[in-house]
Amino acid sequence: MKTQKPESIAAQALGWIDESTKEIVGQIHTSTTYIRDEDNQHRNGRAYARDHNPTFEQPEAVLNALEGGHQTRLFASGMAAATAVFQALNPGDHVIAPKVMYWSLRNWLKTFATRWGLQIEFVDATDLDAVRATIQPGKTKLVWIETPANPMWSITDIAATCEIAHAAGALVAVDSTVATPVLTRPIEHGADFVMHAATKYLNGHSDVVAGMLTATRDSETWQRIRGIRAQIGGIAGPFEAWLLMRGMRTLFPRVRTACASAQTIAEHFARHPLVAEVLYPGLPGFAGHEVAAKQMQGGFGGMMSIRVKQGAAAAIAVAASTQIWKRATSLGGVESLIEHRASVEGEGTPAPNDLLRLSVGIEATQDLIDDFEDALTAASRV
Repeated sequence: MKTQKPESIAAQALGWIDESTKEIVGQIHTSTTYIRDEDNQHRNGRAYARDHNPTFEQPEAVLNALEGGHQTRLFASGMAAATAVFQALNPGDHVIAPKVMYWSLRNWLKTFATRWGLQIEFVDATDLDAVRATIQPGKTKLVWIETPANPMWSITDIAATCEIAHAAGALVAVDSTVATPVLTRPIEHGADFVMHAATKYLNGHSDVVAGMLTATRDSETWQRIRGIRAQIGGIAGPFEAWLLMRGMRTLFPRVRTACASAQTIAEHFARHPLVAEVLYPGLPGFAGHEVAAKQMQGGFGGMMSIRVKQGAAAAIAVAASTQIWKRATSLGGVESLIEHRASVEGEGTPAPNDLLRLSVGIEATQDLIDDFEDALTAASRV
């Protein structure tokens, strides 16, 4: 049989069949412990559910196949997966992170990570010269990338950044939550680790909190990360793992539908008289469009931001007026969400006060356009 395409790998969940029941949908394994052999060994490879729950194995294997990695591990959240990478470093290690990135992780790096002795330096990750000027050969141990980066959707050149980092002896980890393996496989561009907030597109139904981390190869750092997950206990529950696997089966059609809709919506509002700017990598005028076209295959994602011409009050009024777009935090679900991001992130946010973050779902594209149009018109009259 020929090698299966990624769409088939996801839809079939690697074709796993339970040999005892012949069922095609995996079971939820709730046991917290496993019987030992008569000589007190665990030859089945499982000792305790904190690190060895069988429900984890299928989603881990599927994402690992989609990313082309050495090994993947499931975590309790995207934050648990991301912070495990930093916790695997040593006090005094120098780390480069982007100025525009997931707000919760940025706050964690500025507070907890620095208290543990990591030296965190934030740069404009889209500027390769800035990365070169900031990296410290032999001392910089990790360069963290998020692309497209929340909430401005700036694009970082993964391959070029990996070349710079590896030449200086640093590892590269990529938050690929927004791109998903449908659009970008960071390992193919040289990344050492790929992180997903699986709560978002991988699950896709806004009913699971989880994170996943894929390693390119076995290494001392990867062994440390695995140990951190097991010893600190940042794992998902079996029911969450099962729901995640259910969502991952429809990853490709969901993401492709969202991409197509987002492209149409972005093009429509890019020339709207009440819109100051649309931030979307699929627009030719977007600063990172050419790099995005190189490393994102088949679309530019389902996330965008729209800046309302009349300012912050109007932007908030737009979000208050939508009917289909729901005012809620998060992204990547089947339902479309809208959020005034500066209000959520607070002081120090890179998001302008007139910016609305949009997560495009799988509703009818014209319904989403009409709803936002109506909200813009209503807000302009206030």
